[in-house]
Amino acid sequence: MGSCLLLPDYFCLYGYRIVMGRIQHGESVMTTSFNAFDWAVEQFAKWDVDVEQALSQAAAVPISMHCWQGDDVRGFEAGGGELGDGLAVTGNYLGRATTPDELRADFEHAAALVPGAKRLNLHALYAETDGTRVDRDALEPRHFQRWIEWAGQQGFGLDFNPSFFSHPQSSDGFTLSHRDPAIRSFWINHGIASRRIAAAMGEALQTPCVNNIWIPDGYKDVPADRHAPRERLMESLDAMLADDLPRTQMIDAVESKLFGIGSESYVVGSHEFYMGYAIRRQIGLCLDAGHFHPTEGIADKLSSVLLWVPHVLLHVSRGVRWDSDHVVIVNDDLLLTAQELVRSQALDRISLGLDFFDASINRIAAWIIGSRAMRKALLQAFLEPFDQLREAENEGDYTRRLACLEEIKTLPYGIVWDELCRRHDQPAGLEWLDEVRRYEADVLSKRA
Repeated sequence: MGSCLLLPDYFCLYGYRIVMGRIQHGESVMTTSFNAFDWAVEQFAKWDVDVEQALSQAAAVPISMHCWQGDDVRGFEAGGGELGDGLAVTGNYLGRATTPDELRADFEHAAALVPGAKRLNLHALYAETDGTRVDRDALEPRHFQRWIEWAGQQGFGLDFNPSFFSHPQSSDGFTLSHRDPAIRSFWINHGIASRRIAAAMGEALQTPCVNNIWIPDGYKDVPADRHAPRERLMESLDAMLADDLPRTQMIDAVESKLFGIGSESYVVGSHEFYMGYAIRRQIGLCLDAGHFHPTEGIADKLSSVLLWVPHVLLHVSRGVRWDSDHVVIVNDDLLLTAQELVRSQALDRISLGLDFFDASINRIAAWIIGSRAMRKALLQAFLEPFDQLREAENEGDYTRRLACLEEIKTLPYGIVWDELCRRHDQPAGLEWLDEVRRYEADVLSKRA
């Protein structure tokens, strides 16, 4: 049973006037101890929606929160350089994490203010080598042992990404498709090392680690030969994936992009290339919300790719005019994506990760805003009366389908969200921001 809603002296709720604990509609006045959650359950029951089931399902979907929001994609490599290869973080808000321990502490603080199951998504450049220079082709699971032990203590699963950027061997914008065999070999070995690290994470934490492959390769201007780089990329990927590692430990995924900074005219790893490759190799396909044309949405792609590949990884981001990786908010694109996730009935074949970086605002707040937005969208999707919508559609009653889609927009989703937060001992409203402000004053403001 949810707690009773604390009401102001007066407010309106769906046509009912509530005054000092009494509900007034028209001329009649009823005294009541109004319970908002019970009322919301009744409203959803009219649509044959089981709120309790939706609460349980929405909380159970793991959201993989990305480490790179906490430190502006800097990582902890000894002698590491500046971010490059088409990646950019704007802003200089105080308190960026500069050590693994700081980043872990920041992540713990953020995760504690996000209800539901969570994971942490790591890049290879976050290895801990105790100040020793270890190049990326020589990385081993031991360089991530502290991350693995910490994740086990916190109850988080881990996901992983080889880092094909911000490195001398990627300085001309090419890695796995490079025309120089020595450079290709370096990056192939980095990919092999990353797969072994991901498998070690999955084995230690007893939950499959998604190992996602993204490369920056491409041309700024119009290329003469589009075929050769893609042929080299295919051969490099085949060499990387030669070892058959257990899918109970590690799931491979490949991530496409339409364009990037410095690769506006041609990206080697296009959607068509990687979709074909994922189908041929029967590996995972990553759909990043910012890696397509601004008028394209990843929601429409889900039902197609799920027919052909065994696993789909979503990188949930928010592009503003371009692949700008803004903090995720509850907008139409996010709601449509969440609806397709739930309607697919294939959540056991889908991994959900966040991918944005914003240094213009408090980085921990950015994590929380984006993660809570994703959870809100999932909850709303689980509260959708999909069976009724599908029934109307199957009967050819498109009038009813459209009418239902409009009417359900005003169902009391917010009240159910408040209940989800309450059950997970989380603040439902802006109280979480007070906690972040305290952490900023006590911890972040003291960092150099």
